[in-house]
Amino acid sequence: MEAEIREIRDHISRHPPFDGLTDDLLDEVAGAVEITYFKAGTTIAERDGSVQALSYIRGGAVEVYRHNGQLYNRLGEGDIFGQLDLLRGRPVRFPVQAIEDTLLYLIPKPVFDRLCATDEDFADFVELSGSRLKSTVEQSQRDNDMIATRVRRLISRLPVMIEESATVQEAARLMTEHDVSSVLLLKPGNDDDSDRMFTDTEGQQWLLTGMITDKDLRQRIIAAGASAQTPLASISHDKLITIQSSESVSEAMLTMLRNNIQLLPVLHRRRPVGVVDLSDIVRYETNNSVYLVSNIFSRISVKGLARLTPEVRASFVRLVDEGATSRMIGGAMSSVGRSLMRRLVELAEADLGPPPVPYCFMVHGSLARNDQSIATDQDNAIVLHDAFEPKRHDDYFRALARQVSDGLHACGYPYCKGGVMATNDLWRQPLARWKRYFRDWIAKPDPQGLLHSSIFFDLDAVHGEARFVEELQDLIATRAKASPQFLAALARNALGRTPPLGFFRTFVLEQDGRHNNSINIKRRGIAPLNDVIRVHALGVGSRAQNGFDRLDEITQAGALPAGQTDKLSYALEFLSIVRMRHQAQEIQDDHEPHNAIQPERISDTERHNLKEAFQVLSNAQNFLRFRYPSPGR
Repeated sequence: MEAEIREIRDHISRHPPFDGLTDDLLDEVAGAVEITYFKAGTTIAERDGSVQALSYIRGGAVEVYRHNGQLYNRLGEGDIFGQLDLLRGRPVRFPVQAIEDTLLYLIPKPVFDRLCATDEDFADFVELSGSRLKSTVEQSQRDNDMIATRVRRLISRLPVMIEESATVQEAARLMTEHDVSSVLLLKPGNDDDSDRMFTDTEGQQWLLTGMITDKDLRQRIIAAGASAQTPLASISHDKLITIQSSESVSEAMLTMLRNNIQLLPVLHRRRPVGVVDLSDIVRYETNNSVYLVSNIFSRISVKGLARLTPEVRASFVRLVDEGATSRMIGGAMSSVGRSLMRRLVELAEADLGPPPVPYCFMVHGSLARNDQSIATDQDNAIVLHDAFEPKRHDDYFRALARQVSDGLHACGYPYCKGGVMATNDLWRQPLARWKRYFRDWIAKPDPQGLLHSSIFFDLDAVHGEARFVEELQDLIATRAKASPQFLAALARNALGRTPPLGFFRTFVLEQDGRHNNSINIKRRGIAPLNDVIRVHALGVGSRAQNGFDRLDEITQAGALPAGQTDKLSYALEFLSIVRMRHQAQEIQDDHEPHNAIQPERISDTERHNLKEAFQVLSNAQNFLRFRYPSPGR
């Protein structure tokens, strides 16, 4: 008998919510368990029957049905059912049937009640319908570190602004009144072609021209003996350095260090939304990825940048080992990737000379979504000013694209096999041509256009005129939302890659010659999940690029049933972190990182969570068919 109780204890202790119980509680549960057996095809729980125990599946598999007979869920070893009926003191709501010979551990209601009363984690788990995935993800989440935190998180107040025609005295009074150490300078304007032009809440257009600080007042007014009535516009000041609110805190710090400034205005697109002080980000300082990014900008050649590849990998492994979330790691690696690309563009411009017309180097895929891992190829393009003339200017930009692409390849970002790079003439075009591309893909969603949409509609600026990319983002958000035909076609296209689950929630393994008996977790999990999220995001007119940010906006728009975006978020986080942990282990074992996961080489808990995450994806794909039906159906 003692051996049997010990076996029960050992088994339940490996699965949530029992894996967090104290030894005394585990002993109590194991000693109280009743064991029962059901043959395949027999009913375990009938609708409206009484519930006297929590059911734990020791072996086998069951199906749970809705009252209308529709399949609700399939459960296997280590799963529980009946918890909600016990909590609410009600009869069976969802009938349960054995689909394999099934062995159950029944935990009596008094013991279940005691566990809920004495262990908060256990209570939270069963009250939230027993999602292992949710429990695992929430337990692993920690505060964001510096490199993954957006600079907008540090803004606590709107910036104080004043027209540059005002006097120094008026500026000093305003700074004193608001207890700030700087004011931003504005003047009325109508130059839509400027990156500093914005429209206020009353529809007035303003041009951001500069910033005056306490230091300026001391050195250029008081120390120089100038009049308090001196117009602000007459005070010489350095070129205004700004940063976008979506940039990381690490990039804000590096911008300040590189330009030797203490205060940095923050813009949302072109509109000022705050000013951050260097002291605001000192508390976020780290001793790893930030200094890697700093090191990138100190390199003076492609060879020098390529020599940082081992440090990039070491930084990735360190973040994984420290327990960072996939969102944090993805943000950190994206910051590294963006910095490498920016430095390569700077080196190319230094070699080729200044560009003949304004342009923007834009990125797609994981770098645009800010979720880059360590094993990823490059996806990029160039948006040129409409003054671009191919015969006069394209030799320059072709050479620029080649130098950047070759540099990325040398730094560990392989060439895109599909040719989605600025070296491809198709993807090095004026803004007007890009707009025509996007309008055509949305208006005529044929297979080629849908393929391009799934690639290029994740986009972000890395270097140059960011407003070019903003205009493209605005076009996508406006036109895609207004086109049911396009959304339906994109939804159908998103169903092409299904999760690797068999009928009984077993894994369907791949045999590709290199990684047999494995699952490509990116191709069969993360990528199709991002496809689903992208469709919903476009459907609500979201301009967000990151998967988690898109889910936030989908939630705010009420586009999905309650709780569904949370499930998608948990699935995205778990699949991503499993991939990153696997890649970090491959690096530590001196192997090239890849995306092939072998289920038999991971823990029971991770296998269960993988199945649940893939089931979330499967359910989301099924809902996509319903949410975006083909016109006329």
